[in-house]
Amino acid sequence: MTADLLPQQQLAQILAVSERTLERWRVEGCGPAYLKAGRRVLYRRSDVDQWLDSNARTSTSARVSYNV
Repeated sequence: MTADLLPQQQLAQILAVSERTLERWRVEGCGPAYLKAGRRVLYRRSDVDQWLDSNARTSTSARVSYNV
């Protein structure tokens, strides 16, 4: 596996969310883009960074809309 691909468990630790949260985001289509390799779910670091950047907020009253 290349260093640019993150397994679900590692991304959950990085984002401080549960793996179940990542699974729910995939179902709802509101999390970072992902890849399927057989039964494994992998995330490109660049997709995660892009998703984080697109969800940056400057105010707590800003409308939250999770983009993929």
